[in-house]
Amino acid sequence: MQLFMRKAFAACLLVGIVFAASGLKVDPLPAPVSLNAVTGFRTHSQFLVFSFMGLGAKREPDAITAESYVLDLNGAGWSAIKPVPGTTGRIAAMAASLRSNLFVLGGYVVDNHARGSAVPDVSLYEPHANRWLREADIPVPVGDAVIGTYQDRYIYLVGGRGNSGPVSDVQVFDVEKNKWSAATPLPGAAVFGHSGTLVDNTIVYVGGATRSTAAEGSRYVLSSECWMGKIDHHDHNKIQWSKLPNHPGTANFHIAAGGSEKDRMIYFAGGADAIYDLKGIGANSKPVEPSPVLFAFNLHTGKWETISENASNPLMDESTLIVTSEGLLVVGGMGKGQQVTGAVTVLPKVAKGK
Repeated sequence: MQLFMRKAFAACLLVGIVFAASGLKVDPLPAPVSLNAVTGFRTHSQFLVFSFMGLGAKREPDAITAESYVLDLNGAGWSAIKPVPGTTGRIAAMAASLRSNLFVLGGYVVDNHARGSAVPDVSLYEPHANRWLREADIPVPVGDAVIGTYQDRYIYLVGGRGNSGPVSDVQVFDVEKNKWSAATPLPGAAVFGHSGTLVDNTIVYVGGATRSTAAEGSRYVLSSECWMGKIDHHDHNKIQWSKLPNHPGTANFHIAAGGSEKDRMIYFAGGADAIYDLKGIGANSKPVEPSPVLFAFNLHTGKWETISENASNPLMDESTLIVTSEGLLVVGGMGKGQQVTGAVTVLPKVAKGK
């Protein structure tokens, strides 16, 4: 594997110009998967995409996998890497890249009755050595949290679902000190399955599932709240939150999101307008379908923009998309008819005609 990584990096350097000038044609994953943890690894003209764990095509607890893969966007297909440590696979974990390393955090292990338990695990992957290391546990174990990085040093976990339900915690991991701290909590409802990321010093998140206050009915209901948080330049644990207008479209659960500092944009794709289970079935026992709306928050203007109201191959069951110069990548996910896919879907960054 160490030899493969060296070859992959060399290939990126050699054909990076060709890649930038050509359209993206991306190989599918070796197997269909959703609720996988996805992150990109970029250094100069090197660009790799990683997919960790997730839920397979059967959409049953025994279809949850620990398998992990890396993709060289410059030509080589997906290759297996050493699986994330643990006795079983997880779903809805979070992943980030910092300082030439990858981090996989939290998520749920699921029993045979489809009951999930959030884990505190933080695993650091060193690509050059194909080696995993264990880092300090998450203080409040969560899955389905929004994740972002700041100053190439801090990882933020925003909200998520813990073992007692959705949380308002914003947990900050200092990779330099291998230490956690608590930042200003969420100002609105505690949520999980929400969507967003961190660009520069700005966190944007939307939607999610929150605990119902009704005496009867579903345990959780959708939130349509949208929030923006500004991290204080002098204190990374201090966040000033402000409410945003509603975003375009009706989806508020498991929307894929990713940000670009160069574009000053945060992109959102797919997701669903209902809360659903592993099989894609809502609380009303009806199948849930993904939203075709593709939209973005423009950090220059502070406004929402609709990129497409009818994107092809809409997906849900993903939390992350990868922003490239050629478009937005969604790795796996659940498509129409509750079908789990291994495809890497390429979406536009701008509205047609612009």
